[in-house]
This record gives sequence, structure tokens and C-alpha cells, in this order.
Amino acid sequence: MTTNTAATPPHRADARRNRERLVAAAATVFAEEGANAPLDKIARTAGIGNATMYRHFPTRDALLEAVLHDVYGELSVLAEQLCTVTPPIDAVARWLRAFIGFSQSYFDLPEPILAAAYDEASALYASCQAMRSVATHLITRAQQDGTLRADIDILDLCAHASGIAWATQRSPDKEQTTRMLAVLMDGLRA
Repeated sequence: MTTNTAATPPHRADARRNRERLVAAAATVFAEEGANAPLDKIARTAGIGNATMYRHFPTRDALLEAVLHDVYGELSVLAEQLCTVTPPIDAVARWLRAFIGFSQSYFDLPEPILAAAYDEASALYASCQAMRSVATHLITRAQQDGTLRADIDILDLCAHASGIAWATQRSPDKEQTTRMLAVLMDGLRA
């Protein structure tokens, strides 16, 4: 298992500034060009050399994790808050809606998120795992009250939601996501 160096800010002020500039540039470039944007462009946008970028973020996943860290935290907090929502199936639907919206925030983001779910060496794995762990409580509640199929787990839900995000992120039909999520929720009901 790897340690997550992307989440640990450097101690020197100039190193922290460089890291912050890289994360801000990555967020901008990923929003404009997608999660597979050239890393060289991110370094240029930040006004930082490639070597410095790779010292802070040795892989694309490490940089993605730094950009997405706060969103993962927000999804985890949302899952905790939704654990009080009744009926539990509604809490699952609301969390999936937020997850889909997050996954649509950068083109091509669903692919690295899903890949990280199965790759413990990925810098995204630990934060994805933490988020999934909290969301599992939502699923368990809905399964225990008999409203959610018993044969589904968080990886299944994230894969379905990522598929919806991928399929709809370039669609001009603003209601397509809502319709696809409704179909998914119909299929998830016990």
C-alpha cells in the first residue's frame, strides 16, 4: 500500500505556493480539457517546471487526488448527513445524484475514478475508499429496511453512477441525467 503524499502539503513556503499553483492550474486545465489533459500544460499554466510538478505529484492520479480531495470530503459529509434521511432509499438516490454531478465536473473523470477503485497503488485509492466507506452506510440502511436490493454494493453503485456521468456529461439534454438516474433507482429497488 502506498502513502498519500499528494494530501500532505510541503513545509517550505515556496514549495507550498508551488503546490497550490499546480493544484489551481490543474483544476482549471482539467475543467477546460478533461481529466486526461496533458500534464505539461498544467505545469506551464502554473508557471512551474515539469520537474517541480513531478516532485509534488509523481503521477496523474496524485494530481487528480489533490484537485478532488475537497470534493471527496464533501461527498463523505453528505453521506453522513443523509444517513438520517428517511426513507433510506431516498438518501441513496440523493447521494448518487451528488456523485454523478461531481463525476461530471471534469470530462473523462469517471474513468480514473473507477480505475482507482481497484488499484490500491493509485494515489486516488485512499480517498475514494474513505468516501465509499461512508457511502456504504447509506446502502446498508436501505438494504436493512428492504428498499434496496441486497445484491448491490458501493462499487456497483459507483460504477453505475460513473456510467451515467460519462454518458451524459457532453449531452445537450439537461434532463438526461435525471431520467437515467430514475431508471437506475427503479432497478435498485428491492
